[in-house]
Amino acid sequence: MSQEPAGEVTKLLEQMSPAKKRLLLQDLLRDRKTAGDRDRIPLRDPSAPLPLSFAQQRLWVVDRLDPGSVAYNMPSALRLRGPLDVGALRESLDEMVRRHESLRTTLEERDGAPVQVVHPPAPVALPVLDLCELPSAEQEPTARRLVDEEALRPFDLARGPLMRSTLLRLGEEEHVLCFTLHHVVSDGWSMDVLVREVSILYGAFRQGERMSLPELPVQYADFAVWQRKRLDGDLLEKQVGYWKRALAGAPPLLELPTDHPRVVGQSTRGGKHFFTLPAELTAGLRALAQREGSTLFMTLLAGWQMLLGRYAGEDDVVVGTPVAGRTRVELEGLIGFFINMLALRIHLGKDPTWRELLRRVREGATEAYDHQELPFERLVDELVTERSLTHSPVFQVIFALRTSSGRGRMSAGELELESFGGGEGAAKFDLDLVFVDGGETLDGAIGYRAALFEAGTVARMAGHLEAVLQAMVADPERRLSEVTLLRESERAQLLEASLPAFVEPAGECVHELLARQAARTPDEIAVTADGTLTYAELERGANRLAHFLRRRGVGPEVRVGLCLEGATEMLVSVLGVLKAGGAY
Repeated sequence: MSQEPAGEVTKLLEQMSPAKKRLLLQDLLRDRKTAGDRDRIPLRDPSAPLPLSFAQQRLWVVDRLDPGSVAYNMPSALRLRGPLDVGALRESLDEMVRRHESLRTTLEERDGAPVQVVHPPAPVALPVLDLCELPSAEQEPTARRLVDEEALRPFDLARGPLMRSTLLRLGEEEHVLCFTLHHVVSDGWSMDVLVREVSILYGAFRQGERMSLPELPVQYADFAVWQRKRLDGDLLEKQVGYWKRALAGAPPLLELPTDHPRVVGQSTRGGKHFFTLPAELTAGLRALAQREGSTLFMTLLAGWQMLLGRYAGEDDVVVGTPVAGRTRVELEGLIGFFINMLALRIHLGKDPTWRELLRRVREGATEAYDHQELPFERLVDELVTERSLTHSPVFQVIFALRTSSGRGRMSAGELELESFGGGEGAAKFDLDLVFVDGGETLDGAIGYRAALFEAGTVARMAGHLEAVLQAMVADPERRLSEVTLLRESERAQLLEASLPAFVEPAGECVHELLARQAARTPDEIAVTADGTLTYAELERGANRLAHFLRRRGVGPEVRVGLCLEGATEMLVSVLGVLKAGGAY
């Protein structure tokens, strides 16, 4: 079809009769619907075995290598304030399990290959633990301990269920609802879907309504079948080709200085350090991103990668970042493991300015997002020939920027819901930096592997990151080699620690102090420059020159010009002038 200039198309439309315009519109809508139907994820053959998605297959392999690992547990806890109808809550959870096949799916091995098994809907177990009998001062700590313990209970992928829920009762109108899902059937987006839909369903069941949410167009197993067929042929070849070029020669491990050695079988116990970037810095970062045609994500990433490179002493830094992986509208309301990981590589060589670094980060991130369809699992299969048991492949550090999920405060009928926190679970990577954009400020959290890093080390790292971002905003033309990581408080502390206690001598001149030192340690080295002098040699040379100058009339108020190349000779001359009572 030829492409007419816009003006010509307008003229043609103006000349059409209303009937012809209606026919044209019908043709366009029919073509659009046909294209949409052709591109839509089809429903699976119910009689065929259900393959795992690429992401699920990686976690299935991890589970076979390390049975009982809790590294991929996804805990979430909500505080419920108000009168709670436990029956309505149970109905809501039962409806969620009916609605989302992922919540009743297990992974099994059949004929030597892993498959998904979708089970019929069944009532959800919701044990209720009553903490009301405890003293009020013990209820909250006990609840947090139970949430943490629940987060670290392992799953059996073959037996299931892969979602657990527990209700803690702290009072007549105060409860804590705990969810723990395995990552193989969930991701961060899914947790938001879970909380949002449970809230809607609870509100309806509480009022005695049989409200149901719109039926889902597809299920996760449909996506897995479609993904396997789609990532074949030309698309797979193009995606793999890009990533092989992008990561050619990249270091397999970012060797950050750790507090403890990296060993096989290291604990995955995690810790987390929280901090907040102030409003003024947050506004400066937004303004800088806008001026440079970048995004806030890319600007923060530039600072993070610069800091990591400085810590590791490396100019080649690879960081992972999660992407939702929900490239189709019909996937947006599903619970399942869609998230994909992208490797973002940056070269810090040739001492770039901040502005140049931002350009490099922007170009690299844009290209990576253009090639995000390749599952990370396939990338690892293509690039990593030998797996290490001490670190994750391709990258060991994560960065993400999120908007507020809305799980901070919600309502469900008469209930007020807010995040309870806790239940952080295990650390999947060495470091995991996440910023949450709250508008005026940026709330940061650095997750870390406690077997490698102490809490104080990570806290200092957060302070250094803030100093780096401050430097970026203050002068985008500054070169990276000119940027210091130290905050003012650290600088003052180091100076104080490095300087010995000093009492200023009363009424003594410099040459008198040196004469006293020469008497104490005559053979110690006093000067090291173009030559060396002991204190005794320095004193003798200065005395000879002083006697010579006095014979020439040098005394108070008499100036002596000095023009010497050698540093040792210059120092002897300065002391000689001072001893003679003159000035230089």
